[in-house]
Formats: sequence, structure tokens, C-alpha cells
Amino acid sequence: MGLDTKPLKLRLIRVELDTGETEILVTSLIDPDLYPVQIFHELYHERWPVEEDYKTAKCWIEIENFSGKSVLSVYQDFHAKVFSKNMTSALAHPTREVVRQASEGKKYEYQINFAQALSNTKNVIVLLFERSKEAAILLISQLHEIFIDTIEPIRPGRKFPRNHKAHRRCFYYCYKSVR
Repeated sequence: MGLDTKPLKLRLIRVELDTGETEILVTSLIDPDLYPVQIFHELYHERWPVEEDYKTAKCWIEIENFSGKSVLSVYQDFHAKVFSKNMTSALAHPTREVVRQASEGKKYEYQINFAQALSNTKNVIVLLFERSKEAAILLISQLHEIFIDTIEPIRPGRKFPRNHKAHRRCFYYCYKSVR
């Protein structure tokens, strides 16, 4: 496949978690003077939004669930799902300030429920492109109202034990094979 076969230089870093558990992190940042061990504990937690984005793609959007078996159908499904996720993020962005202001004085800060936003947006994406400009603006304002109504609290410091059982997601094709 044309991949480089030279050995990789990696660095293993032991990080003590708040629970007392020990995590071993693997990194290609091998210079201990430029990258001291102390920065990796906090850096590890900065990865959380990336992991949440993977969860969104895999669990909510089901990016691995394809409607067909051909290469073209897989490409189309993949790009359509990425587009719908990005469109939802773009449409939800202007409402974040409204939600932030609404959560002032409350126990928790609130955020848009992205699963609800995605569910509501994917039903109107096609309409946004086929309707008139005025109708599209009306749809977007209705979506914004839904986003603002379906918010959830951000509860900092919540920790739950992980369920380490691997569940293989099994998707069934929408169409049966001709063979």
C-alpha cells in the first residue's frame, strides 16, 4: 500500500487519574524538554470534544450504516451524513448565545441538545434548498425556536464507570442483494 515500514518512535506516559487509576498515553511528542509529562494530564482531557464528535458520528448519525453496497452509495451516504451534521452545527451556532443568556442565573449552564437538533434538521435540509428564500428563512427561524426549546444542562464533573463490553453495531442493508 506504499506505507512507510520504518519503526515509529513513540513515548509512553503514565498519568494518574482522579479515581486513582493509571492511564498509559502513547504519543509521538518524544522530546521531554519541549513536552514535559505534566502537560499531558490536562491535554488528555482536551480530547473529550473530539471523542464526543466521534460518538455523534457513530451513534447518532450512524455514519457506518449505508443504504447500499456499491462504492458510490457508500460515498453518497457518508458525505450526506457529514453534510447533515455540519449543516446542523451551522444552523445551531447562532442560537448558542440565546441559550447562554437564558441559562444565566440557573444552577447549570445549558446547551443545545444536538441529537434533537440533528433529528429536526435532517427532516428539512432538502426543503432549505428547494424552497424560496423567504420560506427557507422561515424554516430556519422555526428550527432555531426548536433548538432553543430543546436544551439540556451541562453538568460538570460527572463521572460514570465505563461499560467495557464491546458491542458490535450491526446494520442491515435497506436493499437486498440481487444475487
